[in-house]
Amino acid sequence: MAPSSEPSALSPPSIPMELHAQNRDKLVQALRESLAASSRPIRGFVLLQGGEEQTRYCTDHIELFRQESYFAYLFGVREPGFYGAIDIASGQSLLFAPRLSPDYAVWLGEIKPLAYFKERYMVSKVFYVDEIVQVLTDQYGESEKPLLFLLYGLNTDSDNFSKPAVLEEMEKFDTDLSTLHPILTECRVFKSDLELALIQYANDVSSEAHIEVMRQTRAGMKEYQLESTFLHHIYMYGGCRHCSYTCICATGENSSVLHYGHAAAPNDRTLKDGDMALFDMGAEYHFYGSDITCSFPVNGRFTKDQAIIYNAVLKAHNAVLSEMKPGVGWVDMHKLAEKIILESLQKGSILIGNIDDMMAKRLGAIFMPHGLGHLLGIDTHDPGGYPKGIERPKEPGLKSLRTARELKEGMVITVEPGCYFIDALLIPAVQAPETSDFFNRKELDKYKDFGGVRIESDVYVTSTGCKNLTNCPRETWEIEAVMAGAPWPLDSNFIRNKSENKLTLDSN
Repeated sequence: MAPSSEPSALSPPSIPMELHAQNRDKLVQALRESLAASSRPIRGFVLLQGGEEQTRYCTDHIELFRQESYFAYLFGVREPGFYGAIDIASGQSLLFAPRLSPDYAVWLGEIKPLAYFKERYMVSKVFYVDEIVQVLTDQYGESEKPLLFLLYGLNTDSDNFSKPAVLEEMEKFDTDLSTLHPILTECRVFKSDLELALIQYANDVSSEAHIEVMRQTRAGMKEYQLESTFLHHIYMYGGCRHCSYTCICATGENSSVLHYGHAAAPNDRTLKDGDMALFDMGAEYHFYGSDITCSFPVNGRFTKDQAIIYNAVLKAHNAVLSEMKPGVGWVDMHKLAEKIILESLQKGSILIGNIDDMMAKRLGAIFMPHGLGHLLGIDTHDPGGYPKGIERPKEPGLKSLRTARELKEGMVITVEPGCYFIDALLIPAVQAPETSDFFNRKELDKYKDFGGVRIESDVYVTSTGCKNLTNCPRETWEIEAVMAGAPWPLDSNFIRNKSENKLTLDSN
């Protein structure tokens, strides 16, 4: 049996609405600078429409609401049906609440007065949605139509466009659809201290939950039982009602499926002794998320073959962290991770030949077809990866990068190298004349049903380097110790004994 659960050391922090006031101020400053640089008048309103509740198809079942991310960034509003505006000239913020019917009080609870929203969300003024046209016209105070800066632009991760606010009387306004999106997106790329504190908390909760999953894992369980363990922990102890994304709880050959856990592959395999597990799960707290992957043996002990692949990925992960600092190119970091994984596979006799030749043939993309990492914040794949002037690489593997930017202080980005044995990629590569000679097929066959390993941490770029926000066991011996019941972090006596035992083994 797995060790019994330890009480959580965490307590959900209070939510500082100053965070969103700072975000609004940051946007206003950036917009004013942009308008001044193009000799445009500094006036008009930013207007965003918040998210709406959705029902399940044609039924009256209302899905759990989560706010639209840009609206959440600027206003922090958790309720649906709101609009928000910012007066660029004065910096004043205005919220517009839906006017609720009396039936709301019967079925859904107290109808809050406007003063409640003004105080809760720290905005200048609050009105009803049906007053938007009159309020903005009066606030503008000039004879011509008020100018609205609306949010419209491409999300380079989804290839979807953000939807601009819609009003019944839009003809009473002049509108600008091109200015706001790139500026607001760039604001989101660089995190404030208050934002960083929430991302750190989400990481703390998720790290703790991942460790609990490790301790509970045993052969014979279903993958979804461990998903359930994670979800329970982040909500029970962390106050996190939302996950950042659908949990990936992959074991055995499923761990080579990069986005396993979807409706057609619903974390339902039975764990087997000898499997590797790859669990990619992250909690969200007040919109801000985490994205953490832990890989470990189901039975708590690494085999030699499992350790070869795991340590290849860990070495790449750690090498990237040691190189990260402002000015470093993310494409270069991806190539560094690829090269280290290829070198480790060569050392393990899985690959044969010259590493530079392998890199030239893009062999790294066979084992790591996804990008090294992505920006993280209010969205798991936070926007801003490809601003104007940054082109997406076209080579295999590199084209999957969610950003090709240089690192800058204030970014939060995931570092998630992986090594997978995916038949759909390996079989053509083994058969292709230009790459077939790189493979030691006898050794490669050992990993046919291995699956894969991914190690993912959330990392903040500092002025001189980086800070890893994730706190999970990473070394093989740390994982084995925690799965056997050792506390985390490991105490000094355990580490000292481990070090002494290693010295003894090395001397022999």
